[in-house]
Amino acid sequence: MKREASHAGSWYSNSPTRLNRELDEYLQDVSSSAIPNARAIIAPHAGYRFSGPTAAFAYKLIDTTPFERVFILGPSHHVYLQACALSRCETYETPLGDLTLDREVINQLYETKQFQWMSLSTDEKEHSIEMHLPYTAKIFQSKLKDIKIVPILVGSIEDTQEKSYGELLAPYLNDPKNLFIISSDFCHWGLRFSYTYYRPRPDARGVRLSARDLQELPTPIHQSISDLDHQGMRLIEAQDHAGFTEYLEETSNTICGRHPIGVLMCALDALSQQGKVVKFTKYAQSSPCQKVQDSSVSYASGYVTIQ
Repeated sequence: MKREASHAGSWYSNSPTRLNRELDEYLQDVSSSAIPNARAIIAPHAGYRFSGPTAAFAYKLIDTTPFERVFILGPSHHVYLQACALSRCETYETPLGDLTLDREVINQLYETKQFQWMSLSTDEKEHSIEMHLPYTAKIFQSKLKDIKIVPILVGSIEDTQEKSYGELLAPYLNDPKNLFIISSDFCHWGLRFSYTYYRPRPDARGVRLSARDLQELPTPIHQSISDLDHQGMRLIEAQDHAGFTEYLEETSNTICGRHPIGVLMCALDALSQQGKVVKFTKYAQSSPCQKVQDSSVSYASGYVTIQ
């Protein structure tokens, strides 16, 4: 069974030539080179014209040489899940070539009885994993037939479940032949997202702005959003899962990949190695919000190294 590239032609180009050229341009705009021991990345999943350049700041850092398998953890936007789900497909289509799923590892995970199966319809409606497939095909183009992927759809799970899934996936993360891609956008701000959290200063208590709040604000809204996102990013870099959970409870920041990020943090916590580093390399917003009627989505890219 093949999963079609259902968002090609809308969220990104369905033309192999054009898509390849666009990804080349995004990657060439990043001056950084591959980082040794980079074992995981965090990158956004919006339409490429919005988040593609930011995602390149994660993908450019990957040395593909040691990897044989790619785990892609993405949040569920269309189906409510209280667990994680696996794909039944054999291949995932991309305009740059099909990606083969690792049925052996997927079945191993399912046999733990901690995972559900997702339907083909759910699989094809979800964009959080698909938006990383063309980038994956691009960076592994020289060995596309040899690389295998393990897509995992992460539901609305509790922090205790994040810990359980993290511990379960930790041995795979510890294997230097495996790359982990964590799919997440950051703050979705605006009335259309029902989220208008605002702080006049980073150390001030947050309030919810309404459509009637037309007065001049002491700090631009886009700066307040940036301060909010960077607070969460610092906690992720500190690998402080408890602190990140408390931050989300306090601010309700609309980080759609918060649960995949939580699973990654718990997987890192389950590893005994000392040399574990999480570092963000790029932050951007789809547009700078100036007034309450504006809206934006934030994007952040980062990497994880394990010595």
